[in-house]
Amino acid sequence: MSLMELQAETTTTTGAPPTPRIRRGLILALTCAAGAMVGLDTAIVNVAVPSIQRDLGVGAGVVQWVVVAYGLLLGGFLLFGGRMTDQLGRRRVFVTGLAVFTAASLLAGIAQDAALLIAARGLQGFGAALIAPAALSLLAATFPEGRERNRAFGVFGAVDGAAASVGVVASGLLAAGPGWRWAFFINVPAGALFIALALAFLARDRAGDRTTRLDIAGAATVTGGLLLCVYALHHATGHGWLSWSTLALFAAAAVLILAFVRIEARSSAPLVPAATLRNRTLVAANVTAFLQSCAFLAFIFIGSLMMQQELGYSPAKTGLAWLATTVTVLAAAMIGSRLAAVVGVRWVLITGLSLFAFGALWLTRVPADGGYLADLLPAFLLAGLGCGICFPALQIGALTGVSRSELGLAAGLVQTMTEIGGAAGVAAVSAVLVAGSGLDGFRIAFAFIGVLAVVAAATAAFGLGRGARGAAAESSHHAE
Repeated sequence: MSLMELQAETTTTTGAPPTPRIRRGLILALTCAAGAMVGLDTAIVNVAVPSIQRDLGVGAGVVQWVVVAYGLLLGGFLLFGGRMTDQLGRRRVFVTGLAVFTAASLLAGIAQDAALLIAARGLQGFGAALIAPAALSLLAATFPEGRERNRAFGVFGAVDGAAASVGVVASGLLAAGPGWRWAFFINVPAGALFIALALAFLARDRAGDRTTRLDIAGAATVTGGLLLCVYALHHATGHGWLSWSTLALFAAAAVLILAFVRIEARSSAPLVPAATLRNRTLVAANVTAFLQSCAFLAFIFIGSLMMQQELGYSPAKTGLAWLATTVTVLAAAMIGSRLAAVVGVRWVLITGLSLFAFGALWLTRVPADGGYLADLLPAFLLAGLGCGICFPALQIGALTGVSRSELGLAAGLVQTMTEIGGAAGVAAVSAVLVAGSGLDGFRIAFAFIGVLAVVAAATAAFGLGRGARGAAAESSHHAE
């Protein structure tokens, strides 16, 4: 079949020229791979932290920033990266993000002191904040809303959802094998390959695909507010939620966010147009994404600690234990995208979050001599199944009815909620963990995670419209 014939058989509902099917497949593979790299690095150093601490000769208070710096910059700049995608072009921002991320990975791998490693991790986070919304926006612009986009989001959601748990597995194996530096070195050839593929296969940005005005004041205040908010969440775990420094950080974040709201109300070219926030499906999906991420990242964090501190697992065994969740997420996400088209985003989220809640509550009964098959595996499978079907449904809901010129913004919003939700969940569950000692503390923490999942399910039930399917049936609501 000729290229012209391939182009002729493909149409879109977004006003974009048709994309050949072969190229669409390549774009899907590229964006999934880049998104996986971003997700992997969220968790790939978690199990290796003791090794990093030992090799660099630093205390626990310093080494935690190897983890925190990445999430801090990623969470703070995602919305900015999403808007830059709309302003400057998807291809340009995607390639720029990959270049920054790859260079930062090399710096992290060769770092001989904690200061350089932490700085490199922060730079990685900034690069990731450009890659993630650009990748999701590229998918939304390439595949027409409805069945084809749902399938693409199913694949993307499967890979993205499994990335964090794969990162935990890889972290344990690398720490026990070639060493923690390879968690960063592995990104260098991968990033270079992705850049080459992006330049070869992604169409050049068109002037009609982007706008020329940027709300600088809005971008500065919202990015600063999000950075302070994420930092305050991490700060609270070590200094207390009611300490003056924690309260001051939250207060400063609130002031910046309020300033952002005021600026947006007066701006002729707002960073977040009011019409975007009137999209009920988008808003409800974003709130649900925040709560779901709170629960899921806290589940992985607390589960990893419990296995090592209470059940005597090694780092490598801890990583391998999460394979059950990883594989289940990958399989379930493919099912979730199809279910969303049949029964609607709302029911998929209610079902998935309910299954996850059962998984978290199952772990409230783990005995001190608990075994993997009887006491951990059922919970890990339920968590993977529940969250797996949720990942693509959340993305479908968050990008349903969004105009082509605001796809980057919508992608940045849902990923910001996911990232900040993860940081909030880990911070909150760390505080809950101290409410009990030993295994009792972990049981209380898992009960708290189960409650979070129930609240997320309730948000989806009452926030999403009964007919929200994220499919072409909603296309009449396009702002195009």
